[in-house]
Amino acid sequence: MARILVVDDDAQIRLMLERMLSRHGFEVLVAEDGAEALKTAIQNPVDVILMDIIMPEKEGIETIVEMRKKFPRVKIIAMSGGSPYLGADTNLTIARRVGADQILRKPFQQVELLGAIREVLQDS
Repeated sequence: MARILVVDDDAQIRLMLERMLSRHGFEVLVAEDGAEALKTAIQNPVDVILMDIIMPEKEGIETIVEMRKKFPRVKIIAMSGGSPYLGADTNLTIARRVGADQILRKPFQQVELLGAIREVLQDS
């Protein structure tokens, strides 16, 4: 089954996504920001990256750009609930432009996430 890297600064969201994806047969790795995500992806190649956009340290847009350069074939699903400065739709539009294969607006349903993962894996 596919290996998925979940990148989110919210520990509860990371845990919830890790448990849910594991129950569906995926191997799941987690990172709390973009810097940790890059290190993890270098050490453990992944098939899909589920990337939050708004994070401290190294945020999602910057990390998507770097992931695209280092791992051009990895599938990236960007997720955002917005920020005080930009709404989720703006963040996700930017994410799509810099290389995200799919986008999800938080909060999303399990069926939406699983559908997005299936879709990007089929495009591999």
